[in-house]
Amino acid sequence: MLLNQFLLLGAVLFCIGVYGVIARKNAVMVLMSIELILNSVNLNLLAFAMRSGTADGHTFALYIIAVAAAEVGVGLALVLLIYRNKRNIALEDLSEMKG
Repeated sequence: MLLNQFLLLGAVLFCIGVYGVIARKNAVMVLMSIELILNSVNLNLLAFAMRSGTADGHTFALYIIAVAAAEVGVGLALVLLIYRNKRNIALEDLSEMKG
């Protein structure tokens, strides 16, 4: 495949992820949208690494995957803690949390 096709796919995935972060009210869906954004960045890094013939893009992609795994672990732990206390994970209800 051509580099343009990978970049176009990465751009579409990034736009879908940004829309999901902005439009969703569910915390789990926002976390999934952030994962989609990170995966689109990985796709672009790997496409440029394949074009240049170096392993730098692969290395950065592995770091991003590790950061994404940590983000999912912490994010889901926070969502479960909020659900345990509030019985709701809607993001508009989280603005009322104080103390």
